[in-house]
Amino acid sequence: MEIRIGDLAKRSQCEVVTIRYYEKEGLLPKPARSGGNFRLYGDAHVERLQFIRHCRSLDMALNEIRALLALRDNPTQDCGDVNLLLDTHIRQVEVRVEALLQLRQYLHTLREQCSGARPVQACGILQGLVNCDCHVKNTINNQTPG
Repeated sequence: MEIRIGDLAKRSQCEVVTIRYYEKEGLLPKPARSGGNFRLYGDAHVERLQFIRHCRSLDMALNEIRALLALRDNPTQDCGDVNLLLDTHIRQVEVRVEALLQLRQYLHTLREQCSGARPVQACGILQGLVNCDCHVKNTINNQTPG
Protein backbone atom coordinates (compact mmCIF):
# COMPACT_ATOMS: atom_id res chain seq x y z
CA MET A 1 0.00 0.00 0.00
CA GLU A 2 1.27 3.45 -0.86
CA ILE A 3 -0.62 6.52 0.28
CA ARG A 4 0.12 10.23 0.23
CA ILE A 5 0.56 12.37 3.31
CA GLY A 6 -3.03 13.68 3.19
CA ASP A 7 -4.39 10.13 3.27
CA LEU A 8 -2.02 9.23 6.10
CA ALA A 9 -3.24 12.28 8.03
CA LYS A 10 -6.88 11.24 7.56
CA ARG A 11 -6.26 7.61 8.49
CA SER A 12 -4.31 8.53 11.61
CA GLN A 13 -6.34 11.62 12.55
CA CYS A 14 -3.07 13.53 12.67
CA GLU A 15 -2.29 16.89 11.10
CA VAL A 16 -0.03 16.91 8.04
CA VAL A 17 2.27 19.42 9.75
CA THR A 18 2.64 17.03 12.70
CA ILE A 19 3.54 14.14 10.39
CA ARG A 20 6.21 16.30 8.76
CA TYR A 21 7.47 17.33 12.19
CA TYR A 22 7.76 13.69 13.30
CA GLU A 23 9.71 12.98 10.12
CA LYS A 24 12.04 15.92 10.78
CA GLU A 25 12.56 14.72 14.36
CA GLY A 26 13.42 11.22 13.12
CA LEU A 27 10.42 9.52 14.74
CA LEU A 28 8.97 8.54 11.37
CA PRO A 29 11.30 7.21 8.67
CA LYS A 30 11.58 9.24 5.49
CA PRO A 31 8.97 8.05 3.02
CA ALA A 32 9.58 7.04 -0.55
CA ARG A 33 8.87 9.65 -3.21
CA SER A 34 6.69 9.40 -6.27
CA GLY A 35 7.76 10.53 -9.73
CA GLY A 36 6.04 13.84 -8.96
CA ASN A 37 8.03 14.06 -5.68
CA PHE A 38 5.00 13.32 -3.45
CA ARG A 39 5.67 11.52 -0.20
CA LEU A 40 4.48 7.91 -0.35
CA TYR A 41 3.75 6.10 2.92
CA GLY A 42 3.24 2.43 3.61
CA ASP A 43 1.70 0.25 6.29
CA ALA A 44 4.82 0.57 8.46
CA HIS A 45 4.38 4.36 8.54
CA VAL A 46 0.72 4.04 9.52
CA GLU A 47 1.52 1.61 12.33
CA ARG A 48 4.47 3.66 13.61
CA LEU A 49 2.44 6.88 13.54
CA GLN A 50 -0.33 5.16 15.52
CA PHE A 51 2.29 4.05 18.07
CA ILE A 52 3.63 7.61 18.36
CA ARG A 53 0.15 9.08 18.72
CA HIS A 54 -0.73 6.55 21.43
CA CYS A 55 2.43 7.47 23.33
CA ARG A 56 1.57 11.17 22.98
CA SER A 57 -1.93 10.46 24.33
CA LEU A 58 -0.14 9.11 27.42
CA ASP A 59 1.64 12.48 27.62
CA MET A 60 5.02 11.04 26.77
CA ALA A 61 7.67 13.48 25.60
CA LEU A 62 9.29 13.08 22.20
CA ASN A 63 12.57 11.95 23.77
CA GLU A 64 10.69 9.19 25.63
CA ILE A 65 8.95 8.13 22.42
CA ARG A 66 12.26 8.21 20.55
CA ALA A 67 13.76 5.91 23.18
CA LEU A 68 10.79 3.53 23.00
CA LEU A 69 10.99 3.45 19.20
CA ALA A 70 14.71 2.69 19.35
CA LEU A 71 14.03 -0.18 21.73
CA ARG A 72 11.13 -1.37 19.60
CA ASP A 73 13.37 -1.34 16.53
CA ASN A 74 15.68 -3.82 18.33
CA PRO A 75 13.24 -6.58 19.29
CA THR A 76 15.88 -8.95 20.67
CA GLN A 77 16.93 -6.52 23.41
CA ASP A 78 15.84 -7.00 27.00
CA CYS A 79 12.74 -4.95 27.82
CA GLY A 80 14.14 -3.72 31.15
CA ASP A 81 14.83 -0.32 29.60
CA VAL A 82 11.18 -0.08 28.54
CA ASN A 83 10.10 -0.79 32.11
CA LEU A 84 12.54 1.78 33.46
CA LEU A 85 11.31 4.42 31.04
CA LEU A 86 7.69 3.80 31.96
CA ASP A 87 8.48 3.79 35.69
CA THR A 88 10.18 7.17 35.29
CA HIS A 89 7.20 8.52 33.34
CA ILE A 90 4.80 7.28 36.04
CA ARG A 91 6.83 9.14 38.71
CA GLN A 92 6.72 12.32 36.61
CA VAL A 93 2.95 12.00 36.26
CA GLU A 94 2.61 11.49 40.02
CA VAL A 95 4.59 14.69 40.68
CA ARG A 96 2.37 16.62 38.28
CA VAL A 97 -0.79 15.18 39.82
CA GLU A 98 0.38 16.28 43.28
CA ALA A 99 1.13 19.77 41.95
CA LEU A 100 -2.32 19.96 40.37
CA LEU A 101 -3.96 18.86 43.62
CA GLN A 102 -2.09 21.60 45.47
CA LEU A 103 -3.14 24.11 42.83
CA ARG A 104 -6.76 23.03 43.15
CA GLN A 105 -6.62 23.45 46.93
CA TYR A 106 -5.13 26.93 46.59
CA LEU A 107 -7.83 27.91 44.09
CA HIS A 108 -10.57 26.64 46.43
CA THR A 109 -9.03 28.62 49.29
CA LEU A 110 -8.86 31.68 47.09
CA ARG A 111 -12.46 31.18 45.96
CA GLU A 112 -13.62 31.11 49.57
CA GLN A 113 -12.35 34.70 49.94
CA CYS A 114 -15.38 36.05 48.09
CA SER A 115 -18.75 34.59 48.90
CA GLY A 116 -21.24 36.98 47.40
CA ALA A 117 -22.10 39.96 45.28
CA ARG A 118 -20.08 42.97 46.33
CA PRO A 119 -18.18 45.76 44.60
CA VAL A 120 -15.09 44.59 42.75
CA GLN A 121 -12.91 46.77 45.00
CA ALA A 122 -14.01 44.58 47.93
CA CYS A 123 -13.55 41.26 46.11
CA GLY A 124 -11.59 38.92 48.33
CA ILE A 125 -10.33 36.91 45.36
CA LEU A 126 -8.77 39.94 43.68
CA GLN A 127 -7.29 41.10 47.00
CA GLY A 128 -5.95 37.60 47.58
CA LEU A 129 -4.28 37.62 44.18
CA VAL A 130 -2.65 40.98 44.88
CA ASN A 131 -1.66 40.32 48.48
CA CYS A 132 -0.56 36.73 48.12
CA ASP A 133 2.74 36.11 49.82
CA CYS A 134 2.80 32.46 48.87
CA HIS A 135 4.60 32.63 45.52
CA VAL A 136 5.02 28.88 45.63
CA LYS A 137 7.02 27.49 42.78
CA ASN A 138 4.67 26.18 40.13
CA THR A 139 6.04 22.68 39.52
CA ILE A 140 3.63 22.05 36.66
CA ASN A 141 5.20 24.61 34.34
CA ASN A 142 8.41 25.25 36.29
CA GLN A 143 7.43 28.88 36.72
CA THR A 144 6.97 31.10 39.70
CA PRO A 145 3.50 32.71 39.82
CA GLY A 146 3.22 36.39 40.00
